[in-house]
Amino acid sequence: MCRLLYVRAEQEFEIADYLKKFALISKNSKEYQGHGWGFAYRKEDRWQIYKNIKPIWEDNLEVFGKTALFVAHARSAFQDKDIRVENNMPFISDDIIYIFNGELHGVKLLEKGRIGAEKIFNFILRFYKGDLLKALQKGTDIIEKRSKYIRAMNIIIADKKQACLSSLFNEDDEYFTMHLKKDETNLVICSVPFPDDDGWKKIENRTVKVF
Repeated sequence: MCRLLYVRAEQEFEIADYLKKFALISKNSKEYQGHGWGFAYRKEDRWQIYKNIKPIWEDNLEVFGKTALFVAHARSAFQDKDIRVENNMPFISDDIIYIFNGELHGVKLLEKGRIGAEKIFNFILRFYKGDLLKALQKGTDIIEKRSKYIRAMNIIIADKKQACLSSLFNEDDEYFTMHLKKDETNLVICSVPFPDDDGWKKIENRTVKVF
């Protein structure tokens, strides 16, 4: 089970300031989050993507500079399988970026992709006609109907202007509940609130929303 982070601000910030907090969350998670990590940040109006097979807390997080928008993902591979850097998220299609955390069982879904998370991304994109939220809502609705059991399915899918979140889980509320911190200029969505940081709110289960 993975950890997710999305950060958007009006002014550029030091990427490392957030990645260090995310690394600490990942290292201290009750589930092992060390099967690699990745993130994507906006630079010159394009997504720049970085992935590494080592745990995020063992990587050099000081080298990425500044941005006003990024998404990050620390991976806990299902059954410790398919541990390859190309399976690390974020996944990208054109200008749409995607990260996922969850576990689904008995999914009847014919879709291309190396791992389940990538298949879900490609399935959601089938319904994209210019509205990310509608695509996410329709895609996840169908996936839920075609699954025997969903332990959790938390998704952030974003472009340069907005992020769409879907949060759905059927057990372990404490672990799977997403969290939000927002003010007039900054938005942070994370699997876990940053340590020693006030102002976080829980995102309700079965939320599908655009930010």
